[in-house]
Amino acid sequence: MFYTIIGFVAFFAVAIIGWAIAELKGKSCVYQMNEEEEAAEKNAAELLHKNGFNEMDIHDVVKNISTKGFQTT
Repeated sequence: MFYTIIGFVAFFAVAIIGWAIAELKGKSCVYQMNEEEEAAEKNAAELLHKNGFNEMDIHDVVKNISTKGFQTT
């Protein structure tokens, strides 16, 4: 019983430390695009919108997917 509690506390401590490292790593490593990448992304977005692409919100998604199943005839 005593070893079980020690094992649980050790597992919990390792999990918290791993989570903290992952959070700090994500905040310390920030990627910034250069001018070429920003221009390429802007051109790609313009082409998508020119060809009729529109980003859907949740209401559009619900209208387009089958949430009620299939109707049998």
